Amino acid sequence: MTHVAPTGRTNARTAAGLVTHIPLFLRPDPSRMVVRPYAPGADPDHARAVRIGRRILDLPASEVAAELDRVSEDFAVRHLDVANLFMRRFRDVAPIVLDGEAVDEQEALLIGAYFSQEYTYEAAALFNPSIVAHPDQSGLDQGAVRFVLSLRAVGEGHVSSVAFRTGILARDGTISVDTPGPQAVVPRIARASLDAASDGAIRMERDDAYGLSETVIFPSTPSQRNGIEDLRLVRFVDDDGSSTYLGTYTAYSSDGINQEMLATRDFRSFDMAPLRGTAARGKGMALFPRRLDGRYAMLGRHDNETISLSYSQSLYDWDVGVPIVLPRYPWEFVQIGNCGSPIEIAEGWLVITHGVGAMRNYALGACLLDRTDPSRLLRRLPRPLIRPDAGDRAGYVPNVTYSCGAMVHDRTLILPYAIADSVTTFATVPIDRLLAAME
Repeated sequence: MTHVAPTGRTNARTAAGLVTHIPLFLRPDPSRMVVRPYAPGADPDHARAVRIGRRILDLPASEVAAELDRVSEDFAVRHLDVANLFMRRFRDVAPIVLDGEAVDEQEALLIGAYFSQEYTYEAAALFNPSIVAHPDQSGLDQGAVRFVLSLRAVGEGHVSSVAFRTGILARDGTISVDTPGPQAVVPRIARASLDAASDGAIRMERDDAYGLSETVIFPSTPSQRNGIEDLRLVRFVDDDGSSTYLGTYTAYSSDGINQEMLATRDFRSFDMAPLRGTAARGKGMALFPRRLDGRYAMLGRHDNETISLSYSQSLYDWDVGVPIVLPRYPWEFVQIGNCGSPIEIAEGWLVITHGVGAMRNYALGACLLDRTDPSRLLRRLPRPLIRPDAGDRAGYVPNVTYSCGAMVHDRTLILPYAIADSVTTFATVPIDRLLAAME
């Protein structure tokens, strides 16, 4: 576990004196790998997959055993229970490659290995975080809060997936992030085919042998083929008091983008399904943490320029809303958007924003919406809260500071954010001083 105390460092290019930067950085680690499905290319009718399976079954039993021993020994040091991973993959591909033929356990495991591959899911970047209070708050010191952090991890081919970290914010402002185990895994998917699910709605289940920090939500459906981007988590409390962790994200494929929703109550099982409606083809949708007058409410950026507000009776159906926050200051002339779900405080709905200015410079800001009628913009920061400075311009995408969700604890804003689309760090901001800086 890494413990980091707050410092007094402030960024002179931001709203003066508001921000305390935490000297903690979560960096991409190319040694972290998951086993993902492998399907041979140029195989639309699975003929090549069938031929691969046939070659394996034609091997003498001694060669099957020897090859399985070699593969298992090679990869067992990098993955927990590699035999289980191979068997799960075998069950996926068996209906296609076997055509009803019986196989023994060793043949099944070897077939599973041939249709699997390693993937370094965070080799390039670990960024665009969102943060929520952990469902388990037991065993903490008074005034502390345990949190879940979601992160966008980018690996080979610029494919994005969702990674997690857990940690604790202590009463004195110290942040500790749990060190993830050396092995990571993609949760089980309730599907059984060589191809990914075609309808876009899936359930993923995490093995108890792995902690949340070892769990990776990897693209699994056709709509997600090129990546799962920018999960915006929020703890949603329904009218009956029940709570669910919900998160909108951008599913990216060769057909374009679409907004989808992740839902979980315990971060052990995850339901994922596409959103429908005209707003779902945009980006940056962020759900309010409760219903407003019996309806779901959502911020969006369907026009890639302004923040809009939509209402819906259905969690999965969203039409384009009404613009409520437009670019006003030079640092947001290109576009303004949300950086996660609105946060309810006594004074209204606090929204962390991003603005894009000259040289495609992404800065973080904030605004306050009316608590009863969030279409009313009450006030906003005239200067960036955080913007790239000389020390954090360079990276995977230069001149970007960005976040996908913050939280408030004890009248302090806890703001994880990414630098240059590469690494993630933290800042804290007193709510009272933040509001006083708005106009």
